[in-house]
Amino acid sequence: MSDYILEMNQISKEFPGVKALSNVNFKVERGEIHFLVGENGAGKSTLMKVLSGVYPFGTYSGDIVYNGEIQKYNKISDSVDVGVVIIYQELALFPDLSVYENIFAGNEIQKGGVLDWNKAIVESKNLLNKVGLKVNPEILIKELGVGKQQLVEIAKALSKEVKLLILDEPTAALNEDDSANLLELLLELKKQGITSIMISHKLKEVIAIADKATVLRDGETICTLDASKGEITETNIIKNMVGREIEDIYPKRAKKVLGENILELSNWTAYDSRLGRNVATNVDLHVKKGEIVGIAGLMGSGRTELALSIFGNAENYKVQGDLIVEGKKTHFKHTSEAIKAGIAYVTEDRKGDGLFLLQDIKSNISIGNLKQISPGGKVNENEEMVIAQGYRESLKIKTPSLQQLVGKLSGGNQQKVSLGKWLFVGPKLLILDEPTRGIDVGAKFEIYTVMNELIAQGMSIIMISSELGEVLGMSDRIYVMAEGEIKGELSSEEANQEKIMELATQ
Repeated sequence: MSDYILEMNQISKEFPGVKALSNVNFKVERGEIHFLVGENGAGKSTLMKVLSGVYPFGTYSGDIVYNGEIQKYNKISDSVDVGVVIIYQELALFPDLSVYENIFAGNEIQKGGVLDWNKAIVESKNLLNKVGLKVNPEILIKELGVGKQQLVEIAKALSKEVKLLILDEPTAALNEDDSANLLELLLELKKQGITSIMISHKLKEVIAIADKATVLRDGETICTLDASKGEITETNIIKNMVGREIEDIYPKRAKKVLGENILELSNWTAYDSRLGRNVATNVDLHVKKGEIVGIAGLMGSGRTELALSIFGNAENYKVQGDLIVEGKKTHFKHTSEAIKAGIAYVTEDRKGDGLFLLQDIKSNISIGNLKQISPGGKVNENEEMVIAQGYRESLKIKTPSLQQLVGKLSGGNQQKVSLGKWLFVGPKLLILDEPTRGIDVGAKFEIYTVMNELIAQGMSIIMISSELGEVLGMSDRIYVMAEGEIKGELSSEEANQEKIMELATQ
């Protein structure tokens, strides 16, 4: 007989104009690692916010049964008190406080009504040992990398005697080593009797450690797959997530004769005055009209810095060497000059740098080229709506209205808005920096399809990506960077993961 630590029965949740969850059923057995998967907007995070008390009792319908008892959480602390702890993708840590202060924030150790920081430091060391993090608990959080901060969050959860740990996209911002360490930690916590629910778009993680995986689609439960029955496979997960089989995640495009070079870099060096060092050194690179050039490399290899130095986006950079656009030697002092020359850059940080989250979709799309729709200096709102509607349709942006705030959209739809903003500029060369980070396989397929359509129209693309499958699946040629230098160039025919990693670790 199954021993369920959690049963969520007939959960429904509505927002104005949107039914986010519709009679969702979700069951988790005690001591298992259970993944929650689905496309962006499927309802995964909403369901977990219901479970953790972010959306309190009365704002949803249905029952939460935890340890055999119906729960009516009115606030997050109610769920924490019974051992349910959620860790979000955006970590809730105080950067200017120490590790031990963060671990016990809101849960301070007291002795006789006075905070006992000495005991907190000792207990922090024990908790850090449990999560395999060897750092001084007195170090400030801001001095740790994202992977170590994630472990501090888990140590914080352990301090609250967590029994059910929920992780929402915990590896989205981690490199492969930190991601692997986190997965190993979840397996170790499982041995200690802690049950975990993990939301992830990375199917290889699901396949690697999941005991079960529940698929949501459009706010409804589709199925629960069981690893012990061999049901957790990439093909099976994708088919249930998107409602159809995607035989090739990377859609093919017809090979064609490429045009002249649209961009060339020769001996290109970018010096960052803040860091006091080169972030790109003696880079030679070219992009032809109608091709996708992938740039691969480990985090910190200089890929984004190279893109920013081309785009004229970093005030602290001093550049040397030749930048040739359509046969003419040039240098951009500002992004506006790069845009005028037909170059656009879609940032890897869509929430921080790419979008205005508190503005609506139409405003975000039009912002990159307001002059076109502003005769006499006043925005033509009708034309703005027509333009935005065109991109809504062509990019398949899922939204109830163009007046929807961008911050309310799923990650995949935010990325499409960011892409629409730059397509409205009418670029000849599009630089895509981590174009599918944090979005699901269905939305990825749609982004890849758009990329192929743009190439068919004669545009060129530079794609920076940390996903080797993506680089291999979408690129015509691949440059590999390490320590700010180009370590090699590979054709799509000769490239494979081993060759890329060999160059990336030189």
